[in-house]
Amino acid sequence: MSEPSEHIVIAGAGAAGLMAARELARAGRRVTILEARERCGGRIHPLPAAQFGDPADAGAEFVHGEAPVTRGLLREAGLSLQQVEGVRWSFDGASLSREDRHDPHEVELQAVLRDLKHDLTVADFLRRHFAGEEYARLRHSLGRMVEGYDAADPERASTLALREEWMDGGHSPQARIKGGYGALIDFMVAECRRRGVAIRLGCAVSAIEEAGGAVAVRCAGGDVLACDRVILTVPLPLLREIALPTRAREKAAAADDIGFGNVIKILLRFARPWWREREDDLADMTFLLSDETIPVWWTRYPDQHPLLTGWFGGPRTAELGDLDQQALIDAGLDSVAAILRLSREVIARDLVAAAAINWMHDPFARGAYSWATPQTRAAQTILARADGAVLFSGEALYRGRDMGTVEAALASGLETAGMILRG
Repeated sequence: MSEPSEHIVIAGAGAAGLMAARELARAGRRVTILEARERCGGRIHPLPAAQFGDPADAGAEFVHGEAPVTRGLLREAGLSLQQVEGVRWSFDGASLSREDRHDPHEVELQAVLRDLKHDLTVADFLRRHFAGEEYARLRHSLGRMVEGYDAADPERASTLALREEWMDGGHSPQARIKGGYGALIDFMVAECRRRGVAIRLGCAVSAIEEAGGAVAVRCAGGDVLACDRVILTVPLPLLREIALPTRAREKAAAADDIGFGNVIKILLRFARPWWREREDDLADMTFLLSDETIPVWWTRYPDQHPLLTGWFGGPRTAELGDLDQQALIDAGLDSVAAILRLSREVIARDLVAAAAINWMHDPFARGAYSWATPQTRAAQTILARADGAVLFSGEALYRGRDMGTVEAALASGLETAGMILRG
């Protein structure tokens, strides 16, 4: 049984770190969070409401599916959700149309998925079962979903991990938090501080040392903290940059079998929702899909806030890796102009504020979120073990369908705290 005086250091003040800290502090543990940034939230990053006229998110934005842990916290915080409604549209390079999600081979796809016993990468699955020309549309649709929605590489992504998502056609409900994810982070930070958690910003963990039963955590600035245990909740790419004790380093090597994808997100705030005036049918548009440089766009419908958000995910984001923020904004304007058949100059006249975030360029993220390969479940089992003084937590270790989401991060933080408290 752990002693009440046990001191636990948590690296990362994102959703997983804050959740673990709150639960441990509630149970009487002494907790210190070390956060590399000068803010809490990690890949939840609210943008200034003064700039965008309404809460806007540079990172996580949607609550996906049932999300019981997230919804429980929202109830505690007195926050509510707004369901995403509206019509999806597609642009085929020549014209706009309401998206037809039905594929003539959908029944065949679902039958093959139901019978699949051994995991394959998505690319191998499609090559083996749907290689013919008649399946071109199906391959394109699934490839776009894997790269764009899951931010994954089809040559490495697990088919079994995506099976449930494909079986329901990607129709799971989505919602936004009224006030944005930043409001939930503010609640969790206040909860942690109220319970005595020390949060130190601007302190990037560079090394963890273990000798004679004592643990020391070193920060890049030279600070050293003594503790009894450490929970690492940093994004997977950063594990390679932290010097770890032998046992922890061997466990961390399993992270190479978990995928980690990038996202570029572009936010364009206009003086008015001009697309509703451009096309009467677009008044209730929610998502807009295309094959343009920035291929996915969405509105705030049913909210009438004049904000368009662009999204580009997966390995092909490397093609835009050398572009700075303004060049990405320009690429976004060009894409919207092509889809809606307007000149960029006309669109830009109504532009009030803009931001572009390439998460690969964030030094404390190096990408957006995780995804499963056929080897991921075994890797998660290794990383989630509670042996030794160094534990791992975060959205990459969640075994359910919602891996890679805020719900996954919160659930993982809760689970890690529970393992410690159970001894």
